[in-house]
Amino acid sequence: MTDARLVLLSTSPRVAPGLLSFEAWSALGAGLVLAGSDDHSVLPCLAAAGMHVEVVSRPSPRALAEHLVTMANDNGTVVWLVAADGDPELGLALPAALAAGGGPELELLPGSYDLPGATLLDLVAVMDRLRSGGGCPWDAQQTHESLVTYLLEETYETIEAIETGDTAHLREELGDLLLQVVFHARIAAEDPDQPWSIDDVAAEIVAKLVRRHPHVFADVHAPTAEHVEANWEVLKAAEKGRSSAVEGVPVGLPALALAAKLMSRTARAGLAVSPDPDDPSVGGRLLRLVAEAQAAGADPEAELRVAARRYADTVRAAEQPSH
Repeated sequence: MTDARLVLLSTSPRVAPGLLSFEAWSALGAGLVLAGSDDHSVLPCLAAAGMHVEVVSRPSPRALAEHLVTMANDNGTVVWLVAADGDPELGLALPAALAAGGGPELELLPGSYDLPGATLLDLVAVMDRLRSGGGCPWDAQQTHESLVTYLLEETYETIEAIETGDTAHLREELGDLLLQVVFHARIAAEDPDQPWSIDDVAAEIVAKLVRRHPHVFADVHAPTAEHVEANWEVLKAAEKGRSSAVEGVPVGLPALALAAKLMSRTARAGLAVSPDPDDPSVGGRLLRLVAEAQAAGADPEAELRVAARRYADTVRAAEQPSH
């Protein structure tokens, strides 16, 4: 049985090139190291570590596969630095080359792994490319103000995906919504006076989550969801320094959601303020319906959307020719 070994060493482009696993460094020090180009991201790190890398090229993936098999049989161990695209054509050519060459043993060795959330770096990089010189003219001219419409649309489309139970659609819409966050952060990074980036956005929300979850990150006792919510409101009020229970509720919310939010804030503050029972206006009657929904534990905005969808289905049915 041959002792020859061909190691295909892959690395993540989202991890710093020198941050390789112990197994990767061990393999690199055990044999001949080959790469397909002199601009592989790992090469400077290997050079700094005193390792020699031979750059090889062949006219076809098949020829390269045969060369790697021959080199492994001749040298015992060969480490091939897999390109950023994964060298798919080489992968297809290797089985035949290995069969014809009588070995060597093939080993697939990930040198570095993506951490959860690593693909977000790709989204940041794509947005940077779109907004930079030579990128997309439409993306380059957008502002916080011009994107408001799209932010609203993507938010409502995400809500629809949740309410219809379509999880595949939800995944897509969350991506569109995430794009809006990254887009706004990229625009803010270009501000000449007060720039901030997506990292500042992430750092701020991380700090807020830690600060408002002392029952997780400190020693506050909060055994139930109700305790957590009460603590959250106390901490939030202290941070914001608000003088009213309804201060900070965005009046740009849809009317039903606005009314529900105002009533929810009022109830959590321990205030018993009910809608005027004698107000005969449409708005007054709607406000009382919102209070009724709140008392029943229902979301009036969501309830009306469900009813509106049923109405739309009824309209479509009425439009069908009768038989």
